Amino acid sequence: MRVNNKGLWAVGALTVTASLVLTGCTAASDTADNSAGTGEALTVWVDADRAAVLKDAAADFTAETGVEVKLVQKEFGDIRDQFIAQVPTGKGPDVVIGAHDWLGTFVTNGVVAPVELGDKADAFQDVGITAMSYEGQVYGVPYSIENIALVRNTALAPSTPATFDEMVTMGEAAGTEYPFLVGLDPEAADPYHLYPFQTSFGAPVFGTAADGSYDADALEIGNDGGDKFAAWLGEQGAAGVLNTNITGDLAKEKFIAGESPFYLTGPWNVPAAVEAGIDVAIDPIPSAGGETAQPFVGVQGFFVSSKSENALAANEFIVNYMGSEEVQTALFEVGGRAPALTASFEAASADPIVAGFGTVGENAVPMPSIPAMGAVWEFWGVTEAAIINGGDATSLWQKMSGDIETAIAG
Repeated sequence: MRVNNKGLWAVGALTVTASLVLTGCTAASDTADNSAGTGEALTVWVDADRAAVLKDAAADFTAETGVEVKLVQKEFGDIRDQFIAQVPTGKGPDVVIGAHDWLGTFVTNGVVAPVELGDKADAFQDVGITAMSYEGQVYGVPYSIENIALVRNTALAPSTPATFDEMVTMGEAAGTEYPFLVGLDPEAADPYHLYPFQTSFGAPVFGTAADGSYDADALEIGNDGGDKFAAWLGEQGAAGVLNTNITGDLAKEKFIAGESPFYLTGPWNVPAAVEAGIDVAIDPIPSAGGETAQPFVGVQGFFVSSKSENALAANEFIVNYMGSEEVQTALFEVGGRAPALTASFEAASADPIVAGFGTVGENAVPMPSIPAMGAVWEFWGVTEAAIINGGDATSLWQKMSGDIETAIAG
């Protein structure tokens, strides 16, 4: 895996390489994570799924720049909190893999540095750059973009439904046990999967500023559209279309068993359906409230520590190596997540499943990365579950909105 070594590094290479030790690429243990900031190497935190690809890219980086890259494997779910805890002590990594919705917390904790993309910014899909930006500043290099869509069993439903009601009618006509499947949690439903239906009622979580960024002062979730969405949730719960006893694992199992023609999920669950012999189509999420159903889009990428003493090398590594077509394509091949680099995405779109999710993603919105979102998660899913299970929709939804507003105000 060779990449072109261009960009900022071309300006600063001699200065940087003169101050850095030249050694081979290694994969370090989880405990050997405190060598960042020495000026001798780049330490990169990565999860096991992506480590193999990064090992090859790191070897190329070392060969072409002379800068050692030490890969430290971490559990993905542990990375955010450990990064926030260790960076201020000077023991964190130079580069970390992560999700875009961590960014607001990273910035407010002062643990990430802005990234200089230069002309490379135009090579990525716009939503990827938007997701990696905070208050107008880009802080990361995106590598994958993913969103949910409606997965259809074409043998049970030969055409695409135009609306949610039409989908349910088609599902009932198919004669399967379930007209539609989406995995929910008995206690906390699933705001991520239910969000496109919420937006179709004109009830986003937050309003947006002029530059398109989320405005924490403009809480929209409790507007009139939110009340209508809450009432709809109650109706679907009473009808059994939404069922908090259908967990994520159970929804997947039932779809693979051919017990429903429709399944709201992400690309991560499609391979199992294909392996089960189901001919699937990827459809837009049907509107329940009349407006466009907009799912969240999640972006993953690479960030540079604000305490890195190798900031120039770190920027070069994530922009021109993690951002290369070869690496983005390789990461797609091992993880199945659509690439953020446009050239890699277009190549991956030869697969109709990737192309289908990409088309739905054109109407998606980045999951808010602002810290205020933490107050939303605390109340959101619990309220949805209570309504689906028979609680009073209007009073529960308005109480949730008030609780969120109070929590944000601190």
